[in-house]
Amino acid sequence: MPLMMKKKSTSTTTAASPVENGDLEMGSGSGELGRLSLIRKTNNSRRRRLRLRRMKCTFQADDDGSCFNKRDSDKRDGGDDHHEEEEAEEILTELSLQHSMSYSPSSSSSPENGVVLSGLERERATCVSHGLVSVIGRRREMEDAVRAESGFMVDRDGEKFDFFGVYDGHGGSRVAEACKERLHRVLVDMIAEDHEKGGGGNIIWERVMEECFERMDEEVNRGTVGEEMVGSTAVVAVVGKEELVVANCGDSRAVLYRGGVVVPLSIDHKPDRPEELRRVEAVGGRVINWNGHRIGGVLATSRSIGDQYLKPFVISKPEVTVSERTDNDEFLILASDGLWDVMSNEVACQVVRRSFNGRIKWASLHVANGNRATRAANVLSELAMARGSSDNISVIVVDLSK
Repeated sequence: MPLMMKKKSTSTTTAASPVENGDLEMGSGSGELGRLSLIRKTNNSRRRRLRLRRMKCTFQADDDGSCFNKRDSDKRDGGDDHHEEEEAEEILTELSLQHSMSYSPSSSSSPENGVVLSGLERERATCVSHGLVSVIGRRREMEDAVRAESGFMVDRDGEKFDFFGVYDGHGGSRVAEACKERLHRVLVDMIAEDHEKGGGGNIIWERVMEECFERMDEEVNRGTVGEEMVGSTAVVAVVGKEELVVANCGDSRAVLYRGGVVVPLSIDHKPDRPEELRRVEAVGGRVINWNGHRIGGVLATSRSIGDQYLKPFVISKPEVTVSERTDNDEFLILASDGLWDVMSNEVACQVVRRSFNGRIKWASLHVANGNRATRAANVLSELAMARGSSDNISVIVVDLSK
């Protein structure tokens, strides 16, 4: 993801059979057709195995009966809906041609092939369902982490809140995994402490989110000799019956689809974002354009949890948005930049909407039998892979329809 790292290149020389190299010695007689068929089957099998290894992903579903890139930035500045719908249609057509090779229905739940599927039903919560997928993609290491906790907190009035988080690690997975296990618990502690201090009945979300991220940052930076270069972005959402809270630190993103309108709930913390650039330079930092704008020429995001070696230029303070829920809210997308680097907000929302409407047919029974949020999260990750994403890809889709 955001860290610039030098990769060692290795080369090996092995003796390969004509079939493995794709070579064909044409002869006479019926043997030619047999050899050609064997080569095609072998190549197709190898493609499927490579695809499955890259997909190393986890799915989690949540059902209940409650009612209750550079190309991207250009599009966000001013694309029209018709163009976005046409693009969504084109890439969905492209995906449908590839999808039959994405999973093997008879073995997709086997740990040996790197794909793990899971799902469970939960008690009544504040959203209809959610689905998540976290995919290693074309990276050699998995540094992303995701978390979904239905009913993670109940306030004094008995209202339940659901928690969703996407953490995009860099320099290693330690900080992302720590956030996955701890950040929602720290948030509950911060809210409890705020009430004890006389915060009253209403939660001041901006304050408690900032305190939560600050404490999480202190935890991961404590006693980490030799791991000062490990960090993670964090985009989290707290969904209540009446409100939707999003806190973002880094370049993961949250997008709401409301009544046919795409509503960004976060803005990426990129080093070349004007206000971020001024903040970094004001404390003596430098933003260097080396394979993209980076703090000190190294980190491609200006805010994160961890990254002790880049303090005070990189901070953990999140930007928080609080939105009142409406009957027009349809779904929420949280995702790492492995998705957003190759897809605009508008296209992602069009894809989810079409998936919700049953416009996509699935070859894998494991995905086809999941809830519609799970199917939508999966198609987004598949599309990101098909469009050349080179990063880990993590997506959470939350169905907000009432």
